[in-house]
Amino acid sequence: MDDKNLQIETLAIHGGQQHDPSTGAVMPPIYQTSTYVQEYPGKHKGYEYSRSGNPTRTALENAIASIEGGTHGAAFGSGLAAIDCMLKFLSPGDEVIACNDLYGGTYRLFTKMFSNYGIQFKFVDMSNDQWHSAVSESTKMLWMETPTNPMLNVLDIEAASKVAKAHELILVVDNTFATPYLQRPLDLGADVVMHSGTKYLGGHSDVVLGLLATKNEAIAEKMYFIQNASGAVLGPMDSFLALRGIKTLHVRMDRHCENGEAVAHFLGAHPAVANVYWPGLKGHNGHEVAKRQMKKFGGMVSFTIKDAGFEKTAEVVSALRVFTLAESLGGVESLAGHPASMTHASIPKEEREKVGVTDNLIRLSVGIENINDLLADLEQALAK
Repeated sequence: MDDKNLQIETLAIHGGQQHDPSTGAVMPPIYQTSTYVQEYPGKHKGYEYSRSGNPTRTALENAIASIEGGTHGAAFGSGLAAIDCMLKFLSPGDEVIACNDLYGGTYRLFTKMFSNYGIQFKFVDMSNDQWHSAVSESTKMLWMETPTNPMLNVLDIEAASKVAKAHELILVVDNTFATPYLQRPLDLGADVVMHSGTKYLGGHSDVVLGLLATKNEAIAEKMYFIQNASGAVLGPMDSFLALRGIKTLHVRMDRHCENGEAVAHFLGAHPAVANVYWPGLKGHNGHEVAKRQMKKFGGMVSFTIKDAGFEKTAEVVSALRVFTLAESLGGVESLAGHPASMTHASIPKEEREKVGVTDNLIRLSVGIENINDLLADLEQALAK
């Protein structure tokens, strides 16, 4: 089967996959083994040790490469482990330019871990082209999230890829919020796409994993070396769960987007709400870019409570009953979070507030429940 001629809905089910050659099993079996027989020292049937490679993990890696329009994929024990792999491409003195609105765990890894090893990080507003002047001789990598977490800023991947190519930089795009169903960064010129596969790709809040995909052979070779040498690999059971989740990605994302749109418009008309952040709104500062590079606008919605501080905002988010107050996102169930005290607490308050992560901000991961139940839940919570 030639993946190049298949649409994303078909790729989600079949992309990069083959039936098990030994049994004909439709789903890749869970190869729960640590080692493999060698017929002669150094001669084996493609696998020797499960840190280096495992057939179930290979199936997942082929799947992410296929649905992202890449040629190589790599699976890790978490999204942060995947980010860690990319940062190990760098050397002391190298610089990373990153968007200034990004996941708190990414910020923590950058500033509390890799900065200790001489890697420099520059956080800039990538929502306009003024950031291009930040590139220096030390810059080796551009790091983008789009849409961003949690402010839902939309960044122009194609424009960033031109900057990357002009300066011979590696452009990495965190595609967690959009997924390859809504947006394919490699097609827009990115060198590497990264996912917290824990979120929409897994889709059921039952697995933690990270994924990388690329179509660059040299990057893939180094990526696999670091994956094997560092050892933060994904196990076979989790690989199986992620593969199962990907097969329903497109149908889930359609409902996430549909419900997300209804929630965004509901919040926009509510008297207790100050601001709503969702790329599908015409007043959103990235709406035109989103229309150009995304298929739909996603199921993530952030909003602020009017004239509220932490206590009032905490009261509202704690009053939700269908939405669950919890970290993470992208599962079939709707989740609500308070970024300033939860997912982004590792970012200093002053830095958080510069980009809008204030004490009255709530982030919603809109699930696939009945929309009337979700809106009724928001209504009763906002009435508190």
